[in-house]
Amino acid sequence: MPEISCPICTVDDVLEHKAKYECMTCGHEWEKEVVEEDVTEEEREVKDAYGNVLESGDVVQMVKDLKLKGTSKVLKSGMKSKPIRIVDGDHEIDCKMDGISIALKAQFVKKVQS
Repeated sequence: MPEISCPICTVDDVLEHKAKYECMTCGHEWEKEVVEEDVTEEEREVKDAYGNVLESGDVVQMVKDLKLKGTSKVLKSGMKSKPIRIVDGDHEIDCKMDGISIALKAQFVKKVQS
């Protein structure tokens, strides 16, 4: 245990509990400071049907016809989206196509080169 002293009486006679410390001399209790490690979240890499890396703001194009579940609409091959947004989950792309907000899997689109 690192050298810990009471912030009130500065005595190092301290008991350690699960979530706090307690000074045996003056009885003062204080919360343990959680030391957060420098964890850098790994940026999710989403690739289209041809292996191109997609980023938020890219425009994508359908590579095959897809029927939208619950509707009679079909997203036709070649249909372009508005700028996309990368999200977590199994449908990693949020976008608008044909005036409809939809979530798509990256395997059904290709990146449109600007």
